[in-house]
Amino acid sequence: MSYTKLVASLVRANNVRKIRISPGRCRSTVASTKSQEEKDPQIDGCTVVEALNKIHIDFDNTQEAYRSKGNIELLRSLLVFKYNNFLSLLCFQLMDLSKKVFGQWMFEKLMKMTFYGQFVAGEDHNSIKPLIQKNQAFGVGAVLDYSVEEDLTQEEKKYKAHRQFGDRRGGVISARTYFYADESKCDNQMETFINCIRASGGASADGFSAIKMTALGRPQFLLQFSEVLVKWRQFFNFLAEQQGKSEMMLLEQKLELEQLKESLTKMGIAAKDDIENWFTGEKLGLSGTIDLLDWNSLIKDTTKISSLLMVPNLETGHLEPLLNKFTAEEERQMKRMLQRVDVLAKHAMENGVRLMVDAEQTYFQPAISRLTLEMQRKFNREKPIIFNTYQCYLKEAYDNVTVDVELSRREGWYFGAKLVRGAYMYQERDRAKEIGYEDPINPDYEATNRMYHKCLEYVLEEIEHNRKANIMVATHNEDTVKFTLEKMNEMGLLPTENKVYFGQLLGMCDQISFPLGQAGFPVYKYVPYGPVNEVIPYLSRRAQENRGFMKGSQRERSLLWRELKRRLLGGQIFYKPVY
Repeated sequence: MSYTKLVASLVRANNVRKIRISPGRCRSTVASTKSQEEKDPQIDGCTVVEALNKIHIDFDNTQEAYRSKGNIELLRSLLVFKYNNFLSLLCFQLMDLSKKVFGQWMFEKLMKMTFYGQFVAGEDHNSIKPLIQKNQAFGVGAVLDYSVEEDLTQEEKKYKAHRQFGDRRGGVISARTYFYADESKCDNQMETFINCIRASGGASADGFSAIKMTALGRPQFLLQFSEVLVKWRQFFNFLAEQQGKSEMMLLEQKLELEQLKESLTKMGIAAKDDIENWFTGEKLGLSGTIDLLDWNSLIKDTTKISSLLMVPNLETGHLEPLLNKFTAEEERQMKRMLQRVDVLAKHAMENGVRLMVDAEQTYFQPAISRLTLEMQRKFNREKPIIFNTYQCYLKEAYDNVTVDVELSRREGWYFGAKLVRGAYMYQERDRAKEIGYEDPINPDYEATNRMYHKCLEYVLEEIEHNRKANIMVATHNEDTVKFTLEKMNEMGLLPTENKVYFGQLLGMCDQISFPLGQAGFPVYKYVPYGPVNEVIPYLSRRAQENRGFMKGSQRERSLLWRELKRRLLGGQIFYKPVY
């Protein structure tokens, strides 16, 4: 029997949890339940480790975690994590002074020796290839992101904070913010994303590329469309309450169709004939009831029902337009934004790249999620190409996940999700306080953890029962990774199925990423790239994030130091990774 057939038969038999499948390349494993003294079976000189019951990953095994790193890289990581505050002061707060003292060449050299070298892969798509190929050799893929952005602290007089948006310049640590200038700038940013997609396709066979919707059009459109979707959902909740169903789980709230028509007519929402027409055609109302997904489907786009329909203001009781009509120019801007999104999705398909749509502020997110769902409907028919991002620090995260999973199940496309905790907490809370609405964020970190695990478990159960769902567990939290592995063990989900992915930022939490990759799990580093001076805002946020997660970085420093001592005491002074 050939090597490939034997490996395939073992996986199908579900009696191998870790197989190094690259012919001619063998490595030690951390995914084993055997003692070191036991001899593992050999296939063509490679080790096959059998684990009949559970997958076990040892996140304390520093030899596995840092096998891909030379000693100089370990020293740089220790330097950045240990002296983060001093280096961030020198490189960011005192950047102009540092450039004058050291000169531009020396400043860039300092950056490459510290923050840039740690968190950024290179200046362009050619220079990043060696790092991507090295990581791939050790089982870790890439989510490419061209991380050039404007440093608004130097030009902030150009921008005035919109009261409805809040000030989007401050309070963001883990994600960037785009600002609208004009349509040509949006076209340029689309071209940047296209180049990133092409680079991802050229660098690997199974890569991701990240995009942000606010880079592709006027945020005012996203805000208005989000308000439409929120009002429409609130109206559904109001009607569910009228029918005595508000205490049910969201997807169990099924409105009686005839009672619904009668209520809408009495409220003067629209003419009786118009209301009747809404629920004819397709499969709407065939069961005699309407649920939230049916209700949402009534809004086909922002220029049909939504531009004409009146809905009650739940505070005043007066009827108001669901959406104020766009001007002719706003209509054109909206259509160009949708066209840009479509162009990017087509390029992703052509280049064999999966597109990850980043989450943004809650006042944009309903529109972003709706547009992403439309892309998933179109492009996720045969495999998952488009992935939406769900921020689990939001109180409504679980409802959002369950509604979208149910929609994918009904319509038969592949659900793709990235779960994150969230990046805009301070902004969201400030805006809620300023404008006067309920804080959308969970009350504390533990509540966010519970929400993350609840959403994660729901999608894992969907994968268990319907192999069309896919999820990226994007986290630096080791306990969450262990929780995921435990659930995968319980459900019999194999890493070789490529349904559950893991993701961490480049330069952070290698003790999680590389043991997972070595054990055969699909794991990805979020890989930023761009010229030194133009990724300063991104690097500044990484420095802030390190200050915010000192507990995690202390553990990482401890593991880095342990591995460095092990190598030095073992005579591996000039250790270089072999691949």
